[in-house]
Amino acid sequence: MIDVAAPPQKGKANDELIGYLAKALGVARGELEIVRGATSRRKWIRVPLTSDELWRRLEALL
Repeated sequence: MIDVAAPPQKGKANDELIGYLAKALGVARGELEIVRGATSRRKWIRVPLTSDELWRRLEALL
């Protein structure tokens, strides 16, 4: 789970989340897309990486 400080108003929290994930995963913000849950606490985000590469980058963050 990722907590953001921005309020969930006018997409501010979503923008902060996308920025955080882009930086953490080493991809451009524009390459990430919220595909489900834009107004929900739970989100599905499309990431332009293979599943192996995504897991490698996530493990490196731990």
